[in-house]
Amino acid sequence: MRTTVAERGIAGATFDQVARAAGVSRGLLHYYFGTKERLLVEAARRESEVRRQMLEEAMAGADTVERVLDAMVGNFEDFLGESLAPALMFHELLSLAGRNREIADALAELGELTRSHLAGELSAKAEAGVLTLRDEPEAVAAFLIVLADGITVRRLSEPDFDISPLMDQAVAAARALLS
Repeated sequence: MRTTVAERGIAGATFDQVARAAGVSRGLLHYYFGTKERLLVEAARRESEVRRQMLEEAMAGADTVERVLDAMVGNFEDFLGESLAPALMFHELLSLAGRNREIADALAELGELTRSHLAGELSAKAEAGVLTLRDEPEAVAAFLIVLADGITVRRLSEPDFDISPLMDQAVAAARALLS
């Protein structure tokens, strides 16, 4: 679903195309998901789970502020990657959320899970003496996610724009919050 949405947008991503790409029947997708919007939500949910696991693994060995920053930046750079498919999928969901309460609720739930997971990781690092948070873990996590969201939007709207200076500024801001 993620790849099909990235190539065709949500309007052009049909069950037939997704089923063909996944190597399953259209009926199977319809049976398990009902609508392509639900399939999109489940694809986003799975992407979020994978991203949380990847961050958790990267943060596990981070024993300095710089390594914590490296773990977060690496996870974000992987999200943007060569293919913008995950980012495009989430932005398609954002567009749909304005018109679909079920999607809005699911997206809000995913956002809260991501924020609280990051806050938990930061809190654990603070408790371990790896870093000192300049604000409550939830507030720091929310701010870091907002930075990532802004850079993601810029990357999606201007694919050829060099985001390196933005990343440097975001890391500097994060460093100030995690000293």
